[in-house]
This record gives sequence, C-alpha cells and structure tokens, in this order.
Amino acid sequence: MGQTEWEIEFYVRPGGRCPTTEFWGCLIRQDVVFINKAIKRPERYGRELQRPYVAPLRDGIWELRVRTHHGQYRLFYFFCFSNKFVFTHGIIKKADKVAGSEIDRAVEYKNDYLARHS
Repeated sequence: MGQTEWEIEFYVRPGGRCPTTEFWGCLIRQDVVFINKAIKRPERYGRELQRPYVAPLRDGIWELRVRTHHGQYRLFYFFCFSNKFVFTHGIIKKADKVAGSEIDRAVEYKNDYLARHS
C-alpha cells in the first residue's frame, strides 16, 4: 500500500494576510526553525501522527505542539480534502488549556477557507 502524500497550506485571509506567517514574524529565529521542523511531522505522517506531537481540539481543529528552549507554541490546523491540511494560525502557550477563543478563531478561518475553496 502506498503512503499518502500530504500537502501543507497556510490559510490566507480574504485581504491577503496570512495569520501563521504573521505569528512567526514575532518569534525569534531559533524558535521558527523548531516550528518548521515540527511541521514536517504532520506533512510526513498525516492523520497517523498522535500525541504528544498533535492533539484534536474540537470542530475538526487540531493543534501541533511545539516545545522550544524559549517556550511552548501551538499551531492550529484542519484536514481538508483527501490529502491536505491547512494551518490557520499559531499562539504562544501560556496556560494549561488552549483558550476557547483561539479554537473559535481557527474554526472561523476553517469555515472561511472551505467556503472559498469548495
């Protein structure tokens, strides 16, 4: 059985801004390198990737968990079509639980993406 090839995409708002790359813009370069490496995991393993690297949240939103020497980060994404996942945005994790408002934001971006790409 052949391995599924996964495609990564970053959500872009209707005005052309990308929340994920804007998030990276406020991080130190070393942490961006860690995040880029972490993104390779879901790209390689897709839906087979499990905790501690990823976790399901709600409404089809998942979190990619990234830990660096400077802190913990979460990047939100969803699966789309048969072989694509779309990163919506990222946060610096400061509390034990991901804020519901951040999940709501990811769901909003997901719904917008699907409405424009269906």
